[in-house]
Amino acid sequence: MSGPNTSFDPKQVSVLSANAVDGMVREACEAISAAATLAALKEVRIAHAGDRSPLALANREIGALPPAAKAEVGKRVGEARTVVKSALDDRQVSLEVERDERVLAEESVDVTLPAVREAVGGRHPLTTLIERVCDVFVAMGYDIAEGPEVEAEWVNFDALNVPPDHPARTMQDTFYVTSADSGVVLRTQTSPIQIRAMLERPLPIYVVAPGRVFRTDELDATHTPVFHQVEGLAVDENITMADLKGTLDHFAQAMFGEGIVTRLRPSYFPFTEPSAELDVQCFVCRGTSVGNPDQPCRTCGSEGWIEWGGCGMVNPRVLRAVGIDPMRYRGFAFGMGIERTLMFRNGVTDMRDMVEGDIRFTRAFGLES
Repeated sequence: MSGPNTSFDPKQVSVLSANAVDGMVREACEAISAAATLAALKEVRIAHAGDRSPLALANREIGALPPAAKAEVGKRVGEARTVVKSALDDRQVSLEVERDERVLAEESVDVTLPAVREAVGGRHPLTTLIERVCDVFVAMGYDIAEGPEVEAEWVNFDALNVPPDHPARTMQDTFYVTSADSGVVLRTQTSPIQIRAMLERPLPIYVVAPGRVFRTDELDATHTPVFHQVEGLAVDENITMADLKGTLDHFAQAMFGEGIVTRLRPSYFPFTEPSAELDVQCFVCRGTSVGNPDQPCRTCGSEGWIEWGGCGMVNPRVLRAVGIDPMRYRGFAFGMGIERTLMFRNGVTDMRDMVEGDIRFTRAFGLES
């Protein structure tokens, strides 16, 4: 049996010779120095320090050498790989510093320049007005009531004493969800919230009901098929028209300023009896334009009054429909449009401005709360 080959000269293996290993190191260092970006250096790292790099392949050949040759060649290849790794790390640090300096230079901000302020937006004025209305009634002891926008026809019409042949129940005014006999509609008013309040809440009841309603109107300067209403309901013992008038006077002054006067004109609504139209004194001319051609008022047409909404005492039939004894309890109800109120308060002349989403319209109201 032959002994180990102790006379083996590793210089005879060209891939592991000192010249070959030095050439690998020299080639790697040249490539590292030539790498101008971190991405290019990454490619160099893979080519000269990766698993398939020349030094890595040479390192694999060491295992086939005799024991006497492994120590010398292993040291040679190990030192070469250390030199390459050190060069890569130094170049990495250098390129990162160059990158950071370049980013600072390119993204520098001249703090002495005038600031460019972002345009301040604003909440939609209808939203803020609804919240203001709710605040007025919460301060008076009312609760805020809500209800579904898709409503049963019985709640939207029948319980409110609207007869089956009433024009409001035809397709000309009402959006039916599927067909006219489906029994499901998009609510045409927020009065169904009042019906649900009387069905679900214990007496006495004091609620205000803001919300979105739907009617088959054309979109123009004074009409829109989707708009907002706020309705109020009070059901208690010994309630009179005087309570209704006092409530509306306070509400009008909260919306249009101190000193505003209201009046009730006889009218008809199926769900109230007696019923009245609510007018407010013109908040521009305060009635001084009436009979005065020298000082006409465009807001009220020189009539001195502006129609705001409807109101009245709850019809006994409505109370019976929800199981309330009309011999013991009475109530009043009122309702007005939020869009119409906004037009009065802020001089808005075209209702389409409220629904088109133009920021130039909402910005004028700022962050009013």
